[in-house]
Amino acid sequence: MAEIKVGPLESMLQGDGTYGSYGGAYIPPVLEEKLNKLSDFFEQEVRKGDFQKEFVKLLKQYVGRPSPLYLAKRLSDYVGSTIYLKREDLNHTGAHKINNCLGQILLAKRMGAKEIIAETGAGQHGVATATAAALMGISCKVFMGEIDAERQALNVRRMELLGAEVVTTSLGSRTLKDAVDAALGYYIENPDAFYLLGSQVGPHPYPKIVGYFQSVIGNEARQQILEEEGRLPDSIFAAVGGGSNAIGLFSGFLADKSVKIYGGEGGGSGTYPNTAATLSFGKPTVFQGTNSYCLVDEEGNPIPSHSIAAGLDYPGISPQHAYLKDTGRAQYAPITDAEAVEAYKLLSRLEGITPAIESSHAVAYAIKELKDKKALAIVNLSGRGDKDVEREDI
Repeated sequence: MAEIKVGPLESMLQGDGTYGSYGGAYIPPVLEEKLNKLSDFFEQEVRKGDFQKEFVKLLKQYVGRPSPLYLAKRLSDYVGSTIYLKREDLNHTGAHKINNCLGQILLAKRMGAKEIIAETGAGQHGVATATAAALMGISCKVFMGEIDAERQALNVRRMELLGAEVVTTSLGSRTLKDAVDAALGYYIENPDAFYLLGSQVGPHPYPKIVGYFQSVIGNEARQQILEEEGRLPDSIFAAVGGGSNAIGLFSGFLADKSVKIYGGEGGGSGTYPNTAATLSFGKPTVFQGTNSYCLVDEEGNPIPSHSIAAGLDYPGISPQHAYLKDTGRAQYAPITDAEAVEAYKLLSRLEGITPAIESSHAVAYAIKELKDKKALAIVNLSGRGDKDVEREDI
């Protein structure tokens, strides 16, 4: 069985909180002291044996880790390559989000936080945050765009059942970007709250924190594929919205130059700007506290994104993914709504596994890239698709 471990803490992140030219903290003065304190506290706590022991125990006994690495034989036969699925959909709450939420909630608890706030798009991070807050007995408030709240009504109900207050916003495109804006606004006005950011975006130290806690995915997958196949995969695939599930898998293989890395973005209808494919069509800019790629207009202003997947419907991207793109270590491509829906249905029929529509983008990318290659690959199944079953557009 794979060992449950996170890290290492050191990575390609530079001392000033940047990945190459990307990252950093572009924040109002009211947040500087708070985020500097969080950064120092994180660095100290995760190096402590008692923190690691408590975190790993929760991952094992509460989340159910390690998550399986499953050989999808019928999908493999259909594609013409050997495809393993990293089953993050089998985690408690049904997605990878719980890994990061438990790590951050332990930090919040040790910092004496009295209120947890979070943003969510597909609702999976909101559910995981509400779950972790309920476990620790801390008040929780989750911000969500009105459109996302409508298309992910099941997860809204789950959050409320767990005791969280769901705050919807009608601003902007009423999706994930606007939920982040609303959460940041509340955070500025209520500095005593702990902002449990769900993806690998935002100002330093959040990309480092989220990447660290999600690295358990890649660490496990690397051990598991070596146990199953006796060698590393030829390639790995993940869906990319903000970037947390992808960097979680990618982190275990970044140093292995023989392993090709692929990220499937939300391609929407396939024509710019009707897309959420930030790395494919965006430009470097400062957005929501960090310097990274972002979908922008001719004047350089952020524009609304579009994807059938609420969790990918975001115009920004992790600064680490921006660095991986520019250095050529990872390749990113848009997957259209139609391609994702077809992969969603195909995996359900072939394997009896219904993936989240977000994860379906990774499946679709793998199907296209691996057709008749006779290659060995891992696809990160970041979440389960129960939340999407009743949607009319799927």
